[in-house]
Amino acid sequence: MSVVPPNRSQTGWPRGVNQFGNKYIQQTKPLTLERTINLYPLTNYTFGTKEPLYEKDSSVAARFQRMREEFDKIGMRRTVEGVLIVHEHRLPHVLLLQLGTTFFKLPGGELNPGEDEVEGLKRLMTEILGRQDGVLQDWVIDDCIGNWWRPNFEPPQYPYIPAHITKPKEHKKLFLVQLQEKDFSSY
Repeated sequence: MSVVPPNRSQTGWPRGVNQFGNKYIQQTKPLTLERTINLYPLTNYTFGTKEPLYEKDSSVAARFQRMREEFDKIGMRRTVEGVLIVHEHRLPHVLLLQLGTTFFKLPGGELNPGEDEVEGLKRLMTEILGRQDGVLQDWVIDDCIGNWWRPNFEPPQYPYIPAHITKPKEHKKLFLVQLQEKDFSSY
C-alpha cells in the first residue's frame, strides 16, 4: 500500500490559506534563476590612466574616527560597490582597483545622505572609472549580490546584522555591473 504525501499548501488550518496573507511578504518581481550574464574577454577593454585617487583618510584609525563623527550627524553610513566581471583564459575574473602596492578594492564608495543606491553607484563608477574625454558611460547595474554590515567602529563586517546590534554603523551593498561588449575606461 502506498501513501501519497499531503500537498503542503493544503496542510494546516484553515486549509489552503496563507497564515499571514500578504501582510509580511514583500511583493517583488520574481527572481530569474536562469538569467544570462554576458562576460567578455579582458582584451575587449582598454584601460587608460587618470590622476591617482587618494583615500579620504590617512589611516584606518582616522577612517573610523571620521565614521564616528559622521554617525553622530547622519547615522549609519551607506556604501555601494560594483562587481565587474570579465573572462580571461575562459575563467571569470573580478576587476579590482589597486591602491598603493598591497591594497585592492572594488570600485565604489560612500553614498550621500538620501541618495539612491543605484544612482549613487553610477555616480561613483563614473568618478572612478569614467572616461577622460567626457563621453558618458551607460553603467548597467543589475542585481544586489551581497550585503555586509559593520556593527561597530572596527574593521570586521558580517553578511548579517548580529542579534545584539541595534544600530549598525555601516551597510555595504555589492551590485553586479554588466560591462558593455567593448569599452574604454580610465583607472
